[in-house]
Amino acid sequence: MTGSAGVIDRVGGSAVAEERPSTATRLIAIVRSLRPKQWTKNLLVFAGLVFTYNLLNPGMLGRVLLAFVAFCMLSSAGYVWNDLRDVAADRLHPTKRRRPIAAGQVPPWLAATLALALGAGGLLLALWLGTSFMLVASLYVLLTASYSIWLKHLVLIDVFGISAGFVLRAVGGAVVIGVPVSPWLYVCTVLVSLFLGLGKRRNELEVLEGGAAGHRKNLEQYSLELVDQLILIVASVTIMAYSLYTFSAENLPRDHSMMLTIPLVVYGLFRYLYLVRVKRQGGAPEDLLLTDPGMLGTAVAWVLVSVIVLYVAH
Repeated sequence: MTGSAGVIDRVGGSAVAEERPSTATRLIAIVRSLRPKQWTKNLLVFAGLVFTYNLLNPGMLGRVLLAFVAFCMLSSAGYVWNDLRDVAADRLHPTKRRRPIAAGQVPPWLAATLALALGAGGLLLALWLGTSFMLVASLYVLLTASYSIWLKHLVLIDVFGISAGFVLRAVGGAVVIGVPVSPWLYVCTVLVSLFLGLGKRRNELEVLEGGAAGHRKNLEQYSLELVDQLILIVASVTIMAYSLYTFSAENLPRDHSMMLTIPLVVYGLFRYLYLVRVKRQGGAPEDLLLTDPGMLGTAVAWVLVSVIVLYVAH
């Protein structure tokens, strides 16, 4: 029997009413489906602004802020679309099954409408910011769609797809204000994103165990031993590359004071490895950044020291 209050189920001979979710509950589910925590990745668009000493330039700062909004819209559109495609697989995952679309809290028609609206809005904003930024944003949309459909199912290529998304964010932040950025910054961005992507794959293998292939087919081609070896390689190269960047990049202070940030980067990598290997976390790096005191403190300290070195001491 169905009434205005909701659906009536029979359980043990008694009627149990399932009330429809309230408007507030539905709105919260919609916001969660956008994955706002992952907007922290889009902070990379500020790299070009900061490391070319233009942070205090109001005009450039305004353009980068709009670029950040555009990437947030486009990335959320990609997340919603990806969740629509992966509903069945997400319901097999112990954590992803709680996502609003997989849990049935956001109906498919609403999710599809939301993805189209955000995607169109993000591209229109990108076009307003200029053709160069529009090109980068379009490449990001193409990459996101390719990753959701194809790349994430290819062993090793999947983590490089994740890395490419980070690089495009950094490139977008530079082209929107028309400044060059040191190639070292792009190299470090690639390496750090590979490190995070491999940590995420390791967590999936460890948490899902025998059911990993059921969640994503290419996971059966990974092993914990392989991923651990790749993580150690990437971590070592990242430390070396970042260290070289701090005292060889042309746009950094000549007194090499940026080297003061090296211990923070090393600790951040070690902390993440500890969380992945010991605490069995790492499936959502953005959650660790916001919830783990060690990761959050390291990130804040790195930003503060970098700003002091670039804008105060220099």
